[in-house]
Amino acid sequence: MIKQIPTRVLDSCFDLMFDFVDQRLPPLQRNFSPVEELDKPLIITSVEGQIPDDFPEGFYVRNGSNPLFGGFKSSKSILGQSNHTWIEGEGMLHAIYFNKSSNDSSWTVSYNNKYVHSETFKLEKQKKRPSFLPAIEGHSAAILAAYLFNWLRFGKANKDISNTSVFELAGKLYAAAESHLPQEIDLFTLQTLGEYDVNGAWNRPFTSHPKKVPGTGELVIIGVDAVKPYVELGVISADGKRLLHKVDLQYKRSSICHDLGITHRYNVLLDCPLTIDVGRLVRGGPLIKYEGDQYARIGVMPRYGGASSIQWFGVEPNITFHILNCFEDGSEVVVRGCRARESIIPGPEMGIDKFEWFSEGFKPWKSIPQGQNDGSSRDGSLLSRCYEWRLNTETGDVKERYLTGAEFPLDFPMLNEEFIGSRNKYGYTQVVDADASSRSGMGKYGGLAKLYLEEPDRSSQGGNSSEGFVKVEYHMFPENIFCSGAAFVPKLGGSEEDDGWIISFVHNEATDISQVYIVDAKSFSPEPVAKISIPCRVPYGFHGSYIPLPLRSSYL
Repeated sequence: MIKQIPTRVLDSCFDLMFDFVDQRLPPLQRNFSPVEELDKPLIITSVEGQIPDDFPEGFYVRNGSNPLFGGFKSSKSILGQSNHTWIEGEGMLHAIYFNKSSNDSSWTVSYNNKYVHSETFKLEKQKKRPSFLPAIEGHSAAILAAYLFNWLRFGKANKDISNTSVFELAGKLYAAAESHLPQEIDLFTLQTLGEYDVNGAWNRPFTSHPKKVPGTGELVIIGVDAVKPYVELGVISADGKRLLHKVDLQYKRSSICHDLGITHRYNVLLDCPLTIDVGRLVRGGPLIKYEGDQYARIGVMPRYGGASSIQWFGVEPNITFHILNCFEDGSEVVVRGCRARESIIPGPEMGIDKFEWFSEGFKPWKSIPQGQNDGSSRDGSLLSRCYEWRLNTETGDVKERYLTGAEFPLDFPMLNEEFIGSRNKYGYTQVVDADASSRSGMGKYGGLAKLYLEEPDRSSQGGNSSEGFVKVEYHMFPENIFCSGAAFVPKLGGSEEDDGWIISFVHNEATDISQVYIVDAKSFSPEPVAKISIPCRVPYGFHGSYIPLPLRSSYL
């Protein structure tokens, strides 16, 4: 329950002190703007190509930011200004349902969307106006005031947004964002059923990227907070009812850990220099800051270990938001993810032009003059490449290298989830369209990539391996078409790792038409096997997942 302490006097002070104003989106950011919630599902009638006969029945669901009241707001007062960022919009789920007729094997396809109705969503919806002050980006005094007023009025520093990802546990679906607890979602209606706190055992933020342990079905989670304990790890039982393990990892700072990894025996922890520091905010600095001159490290700990059992490995400073996979290779723990030189979050400090800052950070590597891409310039610093760390648990040595070249930036990695924690041959990512991202000042993804992790790249002249990179195959979209929330769909009964499809929402900015593409993971480069047109616009979002129905879980 939201703490009921607001008074008429406090609300009057709030109304007198703060004004909410709209943030205008440039034309090239139009598909980042929100859409309305549907009253009922829409039947899809336009399918180009064919949904494969062996495609599993179920639904593809993607989470994303969809701010209330027409778009993002800024709050202005005598203390300065604070702004909503794209990661702070209310969560909205977009889902495509695939149902197969038992008579003639024809497909019925429907689309639905629903807001994640968190407690704070319902509060603002009832008030019919913004009530929480933006508390991440802005002038320090304005951010401090936002924290104070939000706490006094509602008992929490910020909204419960649940806008980042979805995951399944024990036949139940959850929407998550690491600022708060997940929300349970009805599988068929997308209605919000309530917060998930593991029967009262977990009372802190919850990662957007929990990992299901191979073989046991247990779920490994972490939670990051601005105050000590900064980072805690938990292990949830396969039935979702019990917290089997909870430990303070004793981080020295509040490091924003967006992802974690697992192997068959270990948990893999990231500690990158993207930090939350309330003391820094009080001193006039930003609440969240990427400190590229500070240390980065990766930790390896036994599944049920404590803080003292973590073996830390110092690595080159970086920001890695997303892990592709981790596995054990003899005495080494191998970690693969998408690594960048600078963090896209929280964006520039106040007073710096936001559009120019993002445009520089997304500047295509190919356009940067030779000799200026050595890290001394901000150009292209927000773009990520696939990267590998080999951590030797016997010697403490670290080997790190890029897996992919600078031709195409890659992020939002995915794989056949049957291989989480095991050595995998293939990985998949979204491809950043650096040109479009730089022009618009927001990240846009103009294709998909398939990584052949066991095959060297021999595309260079003479057929020699190119700088130790791995082979990459691309599925690029036509101009002005961009994707979000791509996910791997395994073929039922598939015998090989890449038996399946990549499914993704896409949007054509020239025609303003949104579709779902289904791409054959084996025959990757050709046209999608199916393009499903949606009779309304679907904004860009974050992470998606495919949920087969009925759920076939050996852990239920």
